[in-house]
Amino acid sequence: MNLISIRIITAKVEELINFYEQVTGATATRYTPDFAELKTKTATLAIGSTQTLQFFGGDSIAQPAHNRSTIIEFLVDDVQQQFDESAAFLKTYMVQEPTLMPWGNKSLLLRDPDGNLVNLFTPATPEAVAKFKNS
Repeated sequence: MNLISIRIITAKVEELINFYEQVTGATATRYTPDFAELKTKTATLAIGSTQTLQFFGGDSIAQPAHNRSTIIEFLVDDVQQQFDESAAFLKTYMVQEPTLMPWGNKSLLLRDPDGNLVNLFTPATPEAVAKFKNS
């Protein structure tokens, strides 16, 4: 089994697409006005409007902007450089500036327009670098 994608259900499709395009540097593929995907080398972040819930059994199965338990994480080449180059955009979404974590990653924590936590990180210690060597 492989984790292929994470899907965010939102009432703010364009805002989320714009946020994730800016943060990742990737261009979203918009399949319909209600559904888009941002593909990375290892997984896909899907963004679906609340209208797409009809295909999964109805409006009550998911509630946009109610997540308080998940962090969406992106491995980046140099989190400090990304922060320095994008600080003007990122400050609106900032939770924590780049910080060295006890497990060896330097992490920048943001909240997307729906309030989902987003972690941009770069391995910083030899152990963390080895862990993500082939990622």
